[in-house]
Order: sequence, then structure tokens, then C-alpha cells
Amino acid sequence: MLNRILSYTRRCVEDYDMIQEGDRIAVGVSGGKDSLTLLAALAKLADFYPKHFTVEAFTLDMGHVDGGEGMDFAPVAAYCEKLGVPYTLLPSEIHHIIFDLRKEKNPCSMCAKMRRGALHNAIRERGITKIALGHHFDDAIETFFLSLFYEGRISCFQPVTYLDRMGITQIRPLLYCSEWMLRKAAEVEELPVVFNPCPADGYTKRQEVKELIRTLSKDYPDLREKVFSAMQRLPLPAWEPQDHRRRPLAEDQSL
Repeated sequence: MLNRILSYTRRCVEDYDMIQEGDRIAVGVSGGKDSLTLLAALAKLADFYPKHFTVEAFTLDMGHVDGGEGMDFAPVAAYCEKLGVPYTLLPSEIHHIIFDLRKEKNPCSMCAKMRRGALHNAIRERGITKIALGHHFDDAIETFFLSLFYEGRISCFQPVTYLDRMGITQIRPLLYCSEWMLRKAAEVEELPVVFNPCPADGYTKRQEVKELIRTLSKDYPDLREKVFSAMQRLPLPAWEPQDHRRRPLAEDQSL
């Protein structure tokens, strides 16, 4: 399964010209299946990709809410050592600030903004200007529907995004891989997935959209593929792949 993900990752990287010669690429490793699989795929890709690049892993420790438990990233650090990838753990009190101090009722947007800011500042201090994020095939489709339903616009994050204020380029090499594939790879490879104790986990608008898509897919089995292809053909800004012959090969067996 990891070899299949590696193949799709390389295809996505080439379709959107994500990696350049000499790149130092930071991988934001949250401890979840997506970011760990991304780290494994990029570490292997670096061994043979025609353009030489290096990979470094960064984990932002979100801290914990009052009375709650934090996350143990020691297994992630050990896995990075096994891969030969430099690893940095960044402490923070983001969960405490959002849930205990601010008592946010809809915390996800602020949490994401604080995470990005802390992570971007950390990699810039180390001279890194490119970061790989673990967004996958299903994430893209869910984000498309979220923008449509809750913002009234046709939009999604881009495969490659240049943040001019920070001088950082974000890449998303897993866009051709389904969530099912990543979950299966994490199981087969026994990746050190860390439980996320976030109080908002499972109670978000994204989870609602995920359930809706799952329900619709029972009557329209190729819904995800058609939406993704439409996003490439419209195209949404920066979504048109360089090679039109290449289409996502994500496999979904979650229904």
C-alpha cells in the first residue's frame, strides 16, 4: 500500500511541479495517519527522485486543556530517527488558549491559524521556505463542499500555494490518495499514530460534510471522482494539472 501511495505522490508532485532541485521540505507531522504517511512517502521519494531534495519533520505540540492529557510524540520521534529524517518538536499552549482562556465555541478556524503561524515561524527561523501538508483526496472534496455550503462560493485550497507575506510555499503531495488508502497504509506499516485529545474532534462542520458525502456516495458511487475531476477541469485557480492525461487514481473502499 505504501508503494502505491508513493506512486500517486510522485504523480501529484510532477503534475503540479511541487518539488525543485535542492529543496528543503518541512513536513508538518501532527501525529495523525495523514501526516505520518506523507512523511514516509516523501522520505522514500527523496531516495530516488530526479530532483534532489531533503525532508525535515516538525511537530507542533498543542499542549492540553486544563485537566486533560497532552500528546506523547516519543514514538513519532523514534520513527523519524528510523527514517533518517531530522525531527523538531515545538511546544505551545494553543489548546489551553483556545479552550480554557478564550472558550471558543467554534475553535477550528482560530486553531488552524495559530498552528500555521507557529509552524511557519519555526521553519523560517531554520531557513526552510517549503512545507508539505497532509491534505488528501477526500480533504479536497470536503473543503469544496464546505466552501459551497457555508460560504456560498466555489473554492478549495490549492495544490501549491505561495504565501507572499511569509515567503513560504505550501505543497500538498497526497491529493491523489484517498483517506481509505492512508488509513490502510498506517495500519499495514504500523505507523506511530498518536491519539488526538482535541475537545472539538468529531463535532465539526467538516465531519457533517464528510457524513453527507458518505451518504450521497451510496447512490452515486463515483461522486468523489467526478467532483475532483470537475475541480481540475473548471479549473479552480491553480488546480489544472500540467499533464491533462493524468487523473487521480485514489481508491475509496470506505463505504
